[in-house]
Amino acid sequence: MSIDRSAELAARVATLDTIAAVLPMDRRDELAELLTDQDIETLRHLVNEGMGANTLRALTSDLAYLQAWSLAATGRSLPWPAPEALLLKFVAHHLWDAEKRLTDPEHGMPADVDDKLRIQGFLRTVGPHAPDTVRRRLATWSTLTTWRGLDGFFGSPALKSALRLAVRATPRPRKRKSAKAVTGDILSRLITTCSTGSLRDIRDRAILMVAFASGGRRRSEIAGLRVEQLQREEPIQVDGAPPLLSLSIHLGRTKTSGADNDEVVYLSGRPVDALNAWLAAANIDKGSVFRAIDRWGNVSRRPLDPKAINDMVKQRVEMAGLDPTEFSAHGLRSGYLTEAANRGIPLPEAMEQSRHRSVQQASQYYNSAQRRSGRAARLMD
Repeated sequence: MSIDRSAELAARVATLDTIAAVLPMDRRDELAELLTDQDIETLRHLVNEGMGANTLRALTSDLAYLQAWSLAATGRSLPWPAPEALLLKFVAHHLWDAEKRLTDPEHGMPADVDDKLRIQGFLRTVGPHAPDTVRRRLATWSTLTTWRGLDGFFGSPALKSALRLAVRATPRPRKRKSAKAVTGDILSRLITTCSTGSLRDIRDRAILMVAFASGGRRRSEIAGLRVEQLQREEPIQVDGAPPLLSLSIHLGRTKTSGADNDEVVYLSGRPVDALNAWLAAANIDKGSVFRAIDRWGNVSRRPLDPKAINDMVKQRVEMAGLDPTEFSAHGLRSGYLTEAANRGIPLPEAMEQSRHRSVQQASQYYNSAQRRSGRAARLMD
């Protein structure tokens, strides 16, 4: 690598570091290789404009994939604006008929492109992509084109037709993000695995309890949680028992809230105790709440990556003697609503804590719980 090229990459890495607090990245050096100076300047601009961290993280992930695919498929970075032919090529490489591929090896993504993306870690599964993923990446591509003040071909009849036909050729059953919900009984089994008193067990216990009790928070919200978002509240008085510690979590702008809304949820009792135990054990009084722990027991200053939350849930599931392929971090979110339904908590009350905006989406968990235990399912009792 030339000296000029090394200096250029070092400058990109430094620029990425300036937005790392908002956009945690475990592939910083790889992003510096993939993204152009204009790409990185766009990301920094969006940080300064106050774009939500979750949205920015997803946008960066899509942009990195698009750049990697373009380099693998054409040998060049993404052109701005992209010609219609390149958009059609993207669709053809990602949405294809698996049965036709058996008789026509040239159908779909070429083997050399597939190999390059797989080596870089951008492809992990075999087969055509999910239509929603392709649509989302095209939408990201379109948005970035517009932000550059350019006109694209994303609304062209040819692209719309190609997408419609390709989706029809790649039917996929809709799957839940987590096959099974982490309901109260499952959560208790996971928490039981956090019983040694080690820093990791204290942290994981707090993550599980806080994520569930705060309404089933998304893994990105838990990973990005900061001490400054926590506020002590008046203890809750309970008849015949000591008062319960209480605190509020100020989520700020979330995936489903408006731009100016400060979403607030509440914790009380055992989850607050677990959270306080972790903060005390890790000596954390500011900054990121949940952090990585190295093999020697040292607590990092940086927040956990959202993926680490998912990995932890699967690890605890396996330690509890359950199948980790059937659960994910999203199971805490679906599990909260399912447990609320099982306990007869009214849907509007549960949605105040989960911060779901769609009654239709939240009610799916209620409907399933009620149907399972309702009279219509017990006609032969």
